[in-house]
Amino acid sequence: MKRRPLLTAGLLAAATPWTRAQAPAPAAAAEAAPAYSPADLQHAARLRDAGLADGDAWRLVQQLCNEVGPRPAGSPGDAKAVAWAQQALRALQLQNVRAEPVPLRVWVRGPASAALVAPVAEPLVMVALGNSVATPEAGIEAEVAWYPDFAALAADTSERARGRIVFIDQKTERSRDGRGYGAAVPARSRGAVEAAKRGALALGIRSIGTDRERIAHTGAMRYEIGLPQIPAFAISVPDAERLAALQAGGATLRLRVQLQSRSGVEAVSHNVIAEVLGAELPEEIVLLGAHLDSWDLGVGALDDGAGVAIVSAAAGVLQRLAQQTGRRPRRTVRVVLFANEENGFDGALAYGDRYKQQVHQLVSESDFGAGAVYALRSRVQPQALPLFGALAEVLAPLGVAWPEAGRNEGSPGPDAALLMRRHRWPAVQLAQDGTTYFDVHHTVHDTLERIVPAELAQNVACWAATAWLAAQSPLRWSAPAA
Repeated sequence: MKRRPLLTAGLLAAATPWTRAQAPAPAAAAEAAPAYSPADLQHAARLRDAGLADGDAWRLVQQLCNEVGPRPAGSPGDAKAVAWAQQALRALQLQNVRAEPVPLRVWVRGPASAALVAPVAEPLVMVALGNSVATPEAGIEAEVAWYPDFAALAADTSERARGRIVFIDQKTERSRDGRGYGAAVPARSRGAVEAAKRGALALGIRSIGTDRERIAHTGAMRYEIGLPQIPAFAISVPDAERLAALQAGGATLRLRVQLQSRSGVEAVSHNVIAEVLGAELPEEIVLLGAHLDSWDLGVGALDDGAGVAIVSAAAGVLQRLAQQTGRRPRRTVRVVLFANEENGFDGALAYGDRYKQQVHQLVSESDFGAGAVYALRSRVQPQALPLFGALAEVLAPLGVAWPEAGRNEGSPGPDAALLMRRHRWPAVQLAQDGTTYFDVHHTVHDTLERIVPAELAQNVACWAATAWLAAQSPLRWSAPAA
């Protein structure tokens, strides 16, 4: 993946905007609309500038990737990450650092291979999908029932999948906001269910990714009670295009797949939590989330080492300036590094069960790589929206716009979105540029060189200012009416 150039030193100066983009002027407010004090807005700008100059996020993600590496939930790497995170958060002088246990059942990857055996013999670059059952020890060999996309499989009422390996050639469209991934991912998550309904022996898919390299993308899939559980795997995009070309030429495709894995292995992971304690309303929480686990193929630099580093460093900036200026947030800012986002959301579910009675002013999550933030989106009660106009003005020098002020339909990241829906907690989305994110997502290429340190720092600046103004709000943001 071609890296974007580092920003020049001049762009890191507080007075220099990243782009010429300006936040739209907020709509005319009602006479009694809530507002921030000038002092709070000045401190938000100071936090923004301190975050932009801060190097902690880059240091933290380097440590996590180099000293811990891959960290599937419940694995030795995961346990090492939990220990590392507590040490790192204490080094930032955050308070109430703790690890809260999260029981879970994990999936363990084993050896896997796949090959085209007819009309020609060729090995395929493949990876088992998370939660997939194993094949028989000798593997599975069968003709292929080829489908151009998931919708075609779901609409098929014929018997042609029965006794065959279903292959879904679902393409992932490149997009800034990830909508191409959202449209493609049902092929991975639900493909085995639809294939099993039609009597298939196994499921293969084109990797859910936007690259054209010969690497395969893993990710979670699921089964449905009452249906056979069939093995599921993904192959690289070039391999999928080879199959498509043969299929288009009228060839009868035949594949052989062999994979070993174990499911339902009992384990314990942990949510790692730390806080900047509120001075006036410490029982009300501004939650900054990320997930600590990763898949096992790369080191999880973008997914979600960057997010771990961003929210931790943002809280560190809040704490450092509190010590320097004596200005502590009104509400408590809580960092939550969730367990097992990748394969079950166990950490988010456990957090919600434990803290469901606590007032949450905000839930949010950094889990979309390390691209620059370009948009602010909300999911709060309408009465709080005038405050977002002020936040947008603080973020505007970083190139962040508030383009959908009236829609109020932000999506705060996977763990945070689960909590938002289950507990009706208000949410904020700091939308990142994900144009190249799905080139390496869930692959061996999710490594440190994919991160641009200056863009990482821009994220820290956005999160520090947003957390502060959420904590200082003169009213509870609350969730919008259902």
